Amino acid sequence: MPSEQFSDVKFEIGHVLFIDIVGYSKLLINEQSEQIQTLREIVRGTEQFRLAEGQGKLMRLPTGDGGALVFRNSPEAPVLCALEISKELKSHPELKVRMGVHSGPVNEVTDLNEQANIAGAGINIAQRVMDCGDAGHILISKHVAEDLEHYARWRPLLHELGTCEVKHGATVALVNLYSDEIGNPEMPKKLKGHEAREEKVEASLPTLRKSIAVLPFENLSDDKANAYFADGIQEEILTRLSRISDLKVISRTSTQRFKNSPEDISQIAKQLGVANILEGTVRKAGDQVRVNVQLIDAQSDSHLWAERYARKLTDIFAVESDIAAKIADALQAKLTGAERRAISSQPTENTEAHQLYLKGLYHWRNFFAPGYERVRDYFQRAVELDPSYAPAYAGLGSYHAFGAAHGILPPDENWPKAESALKKALTLDDTLAENYHLLAGVELYYKRDWRAAERAFRHGLELNPSFADMRHHYGICLVLFGRTEEGLTQMDHARQLDPFFPGQNLQHARIFFFLRDYDRATNEFARTLDLHPAYAAAHEYLGDACEKKGLTSEAVIQWTAALNLSGEAEQAKILEQTFAASGFEAAVRALAQKQLERLQEKTARGDYVPAWHYLMAYVRLGDNEQAFAWLAKTGEERNWFAFQIKVNPILDPLRGDPRFEALVQKAFSR
Repeated sequence: MPSEQFSDVKFEIGHVLFIDIVGYSKLLINEQSEQIQTLREIVRGTEQFRLAEGQGKLMRLPTGDGGALVFRNSPEAPVLCALEISKELKSHPELKVRMGVHSGPVNEVTDLNEQANIAGAGINIAQRVMDCGDAGHILISKHVAEDLEHYARWRPLLHELGTCEVKHGATVALVNLYSDEIGNPEMPKKLKGHEAREEKVEASLPTLRKSIAVLPFENLSDDKANAYFADGIQEEILTRLSRISDLKVISRTSTQRFKNSPEDISQIAKQLGVANILEGTVRKAGDQVRVNVQLIDAQSDSHLWAERYARKLTDIFAVESDIAAKIADALQAKLTGAERRAISSQPTENTEAHQLYLKGLYHWRNFFAPGYERVRDYFQRAVELDPSYAPAYAGLGSYHAFGAAHGILPPDENWPKAESALKKALTLDDTLAENYHLLAGVELYYKRDWRAAERAFRHGLELNPSFADMRHHYGICLVLFGRTEEGLTQMDHARQLDPFFPGQNLQHARIFFFLRDYDRATNEFARTLDLHPAYAAAHEYLGDACEKKGLTSEAVIQWTAALNLSGEAEQAKILEQTFAASGFEAAVRALAQKQLERLQEKTARGDYVPAWHYLMAYVRLGDNEQAFAWLAKTGEERNWFAFQIKVNPILDPLRGDPRFEALVQKAFSR
């Protein structure tokens, strides 16, 4: 891949407050001058302005009728500044001011007049947010509101407005910030009484109704080992539904949270953001299968459709297809011819191969657990029994690709196996979205061809718009390749489809760490831990973010929790005791030394250890010579760690050395 494809954008998140005077162009020249001068004095008099300017954490972009302030200290800073301005404006009723807030990437640039300027999506979107408002409004993007919601003091001030159409047909999700003392509680004119907006709302209502979550099916079989079968039927029905572009379908990884849940349907639907719920039971005995399903309108708790099926095991695909078609009819979803063919497909006639495939999916969910080789074995046996079974080939290829990309399996051995299975899967069925997710991974990590990978991502999402994992993966890659706003939009969309998946929430937070937006990163990691308190990786990465914020005690607490949850009590003890006796830096080095010894023991046993792990240990030890040696090896290894080289803040101690950029260019020059 040419080196220029890996964008050299300097990632910097700015917290932007955009301000302008409403009706400025209609004022007389002297009135314009007076009002701009008054507004300038009000802004410069705020505590937040003075504080950020004194710290060197403020950039200013003047415009004719107002301007933008870019704070680099805290996502709360522009909002607090807006509050101060709003309070002061009460003494100046002649000033009709509106404000917009957004956090996003910004860059300092030099314009054609060789003057310093500010550009970037952070500026552009903040202005679009502001443009949706009227005099007195303080509008903030949904992106910023999600950060503020973590703090109790902001929640009473946040009032969701929905979306507003802005330039080029794009939309922004808005929240109105107001109280009895500040802001404007009125609905902005652009969002009320406007024919285009009314048409947009009317058009969006059917889409909202056409949303569904398929809850885990209850296994009623006498043999409880058939749990894999009940789970598999649920997942295959969900997959068929997700092929319908007119439906919003929640991913299984989020619905699994509600297995055997005592919560009522309306509360579950609210948490998942859907209007409809499918429940079901499965009983399997020999070659006989009974499946009972019911589709429920969550708001009214009424049954939209229900059916009982008693069939032979050989007819299970027909049952799944019929359920998907009946649900689509009940929700009045529009299906293309290709979508009708997709939901009625029968990928194999071999029932034993099908059951092996379902067992592979069942154990895939515990991929990091000991014994994950069973995943490979089930998929391998399935394709041996039916060499025309495309989904089983996709599963087999994904096993090798996922393991190689994440440093679990040796990449040199596993990428060729992944590619071989992929070619077979695509030959058998080129309409499976799973095939294109696998293709994207092969092109990106193995061949390092980002353009080919993006084509695969896009085609896969056309085939399955509700494929949350692929959409999230695509979003991460867009951010890593410099298209930050596009990437974050894809990741937000993925979160709507899969709000409770721990891995997705973890990587969402990790991206903000890479962007050096440590406040947002810590908030996102905290959110992940609220959902999954025993998630070791979330504790570890939260510790990394705390370290960058200078919160050393909190970093040690989080790292200790991660180590204990990972069964590394000895390392946790070393970290805690050294920190108490000798301070933070000594504790970091002591832990890194112990971890290095463990890595060397694994290597001596013949176990595969990613070069990245050695690199991290040597960086923490401060041994730059060894770190550069392992940095070179990391760049050569075909996994996702290589893509972190340019963005991971932990590598900052190496960045000033000329060897760093040379190694980066070498890694991405192919």
